[in-house]
Amino acid sequence: MKVTFPHLGNLYIVLAAFFENLGIDVVIPPPVTKKTIELGSMYSPEFACFPLKINVGNFIEALEKGADTIVMAGGVGPCRFGYYSQVQKEILEDLGYKFDMIIFEPPRGNMKTIIYEINKLFKGKNIKKIVKSAKIAWLKACAIEKIESQALYYRAREKNKGTTTRIYKSALNLISESSNEETINANVEKINKYFKSIELDMNYSPLKIGLVGEIYTLLEPSSNMNIENILGDLGVEVIKSIKLTEWANTNIILDMLRIRRPDNCTFAAKPYLNYFVGGHGVESVGETVIYAQKGLDGVIHLAPFTCMPEIIAQSILYKVSKDKQIPVMTVMLDEHSAETGFRTRVEAFVDLLNQKKEAIS
Repeated sequence: MKVTFPHLGNLYIVLAAFFENLGIDVVIPPPVTKKTIELGSMYSPEFACFPLKINVGNFIEALEKGADTIVMAGGVGPCRFGYYSQVQKEILEDLGYKFDMIIFEPPRGNMKTIIYEINKLFKGKNIKKIVKSAKIAWLKACAIEKIESQALYYRAREKNKGTTTRIYKSALNLISESSNEETINANVEKINKYFKSIELDMNYSPLKIGLVGEIYTLLEPSSNMNIENILGDLGVEVIKSIKLTEWANTNIILDMLRIRRPDNCTFAAKPYLNYFVGGHGVESVGETVIYAQKGLDGVIHLAPFTCMPEIIAQSILYKVSKDKQIPVMTVMLDEHSAETGFRTRVEAFVDLLNQKKEAIS
C-alpha cells in the first residue's frame, strides 16, 4: 500500500508523519503548481469547485509517482464536498488509473462504514503504535500552527522583506524532519530563536486584516495566490479564521462523531445567519462579526467560484459590513484567476484601508 492524500496547506506534513510512523508507505502529494491546476481543470466538470479540480490534478501526479491508495474525507449537508470523493474516483478511473480510495465519511449514526474503512487502512497495526503516531502528528500540527502565527506577525513588521518567509520555509522543513517528541520540542525552541532574530520596525503599526472563507481556499496558498505573503509584503498583519488544529478537531474528530457544539463564531453569526448552510458559510459570517468587535481594519472573504455556502455568506456580509462598519472584500477564485489582477485588487483594498485609518487618526 502506497498512500496519498490531498495537498492542503501544511496538513500534508502532519498526515505524512502519521502514516510514516505507522510504517505505511507514503507518496506525499506534490506541491500544487500551474501544471496541477491545468491537469485537474482539464478532466473535471467545468462548474466543479476549484478545490476539487486541484485535488484531481494532485491525485493524478501522486498516482503517476506510484501511489495506489487515496485517503479522502467525506461530508454531509448542502456543501458539494460530500460528493468530492465519488466524483474524483470516477474521473480517475475513467482515465485508467488503478487505485483504492479510502473515504472517511461522517458516520450519521452508523459506525459500520467508518470502522470498515479504518480496518482497510490500519489492518494489522498495533493500537498503541496508532496512538503514538497520532500523538506525533498532533504535536507537529501544533508546532506548525505556532510557526504560521509567528510568520504572520513578523512578516508585517520586518525591516528586510523576505526574511520571515525564508525562516518560515526552513521552520517547516525542521518540523517535517522531526522524528519524535523530543526533536519536535527542540526544533520549536530553535525556530522561536530564528523568528526573534528578525529585525523589526517597532514604530510601525500595521493594518490588521482577517481572512475568512472556504477552508481549502484559505489554507492552500496555490488556491489563493499566496495572499498571506502579498499582504505581509504590504505591511499587513493577517489574522486567519481557520487554524490547523481547530479544523482537525472540528472537521475530523467531532464531525465524524456528529457532534456540533455551540461556539462564539456560531453565536456571533446568529443575527445574520442562524442555520447551517454547508461548508464554512456560518463561520465566514460569524468570524467577520468577531473581527469587527476586535477592531480589525478589514476582512477579505475568499471563496471558490460557484461555492454555494460562500455565495450565501457573501450576500450577508454586505449587511455585516454596513452594520459593523468594517470593510469587506469578497474574492471568488478559480483556475482562470490571474495573479496580476488579484494582486491589484488586494493592493487597492489595502490602500483604501490605509486612507480610512489616516482619516480617523
